[in-house]
Amino acid sequence: MNSWQIYAVGFTAQILFSSRLLMQWILSERKKKVITPSLFWKISLFASFLLFVYGYLREDFSIMLGQAITYFIYIRNLQLQGEWQKAPKALRWFLYFFPVLLTIYSYNNGTYDVQKLFFNEQIPLWLLIMGSAAQLIFNLRFFYQWIYSEKIKESVLPLGFWLLSLVGALLILTYAIIRKDPVLFAGHVLGSFIYARNILLSRSFSRKVQR
Repeated sequence: MNSWQIYAVGFTAQILFSSRLLMQWILSERKKKVITPSLFWKISLFASFLLFVYGYLREDFSIMLGQAITYFIYIRNLQLQGEWQKAPKALRWFLYFFPVLLTIYSYNNGTYDVQKLFFNEQIPLWLLIMGSAAQLIFNLRFFYQWIYSEKIKESVLPLGFWLLSLVGALLILTYAIIRKDPVLFAGHVLGSFIYARNILLSRSFSRKVQR
């Protein structure tokens, strides 16, 4: 694939990620509290699918790692909201096994080309470690959100989710600037403002409830 086609995949994914945040933010502003519509998780899953492919095409392990962490959490949130079961069975099976299928496809003569992922000349080892750490912190928010939601048996986005989002996004922005990756940069600039706003909304709503 040409570089512009690869970037097109990445920008499409980031546009989807940004649109879900904008939608969630606008709906939350109207309700004056943080809410989680099912469309948020549907868009998240499709965008994660595309960004995983983008990371693979860019031979960027940190991007692939970040999406692999959250991919199935998006599915679980759709299950909690009762939306996953409404999707066609063939689509559900494909989405379940997509990461495995791509990994199998990535094998070359029976051995995975680890050299491309971990020893990419364009990504020094220290930068790869930094980017992977940033993705881990950023995507730990979904583990926190998942555990929190499982505990109350409802898909919600608590305050801790937004705090981890902001810290992780700022670290990924730093990685994107050093890596000169316009896709990551564009996606996380907007996200950082929305994460900060949701932190303020969460705190404001908590104060009202406590009164």
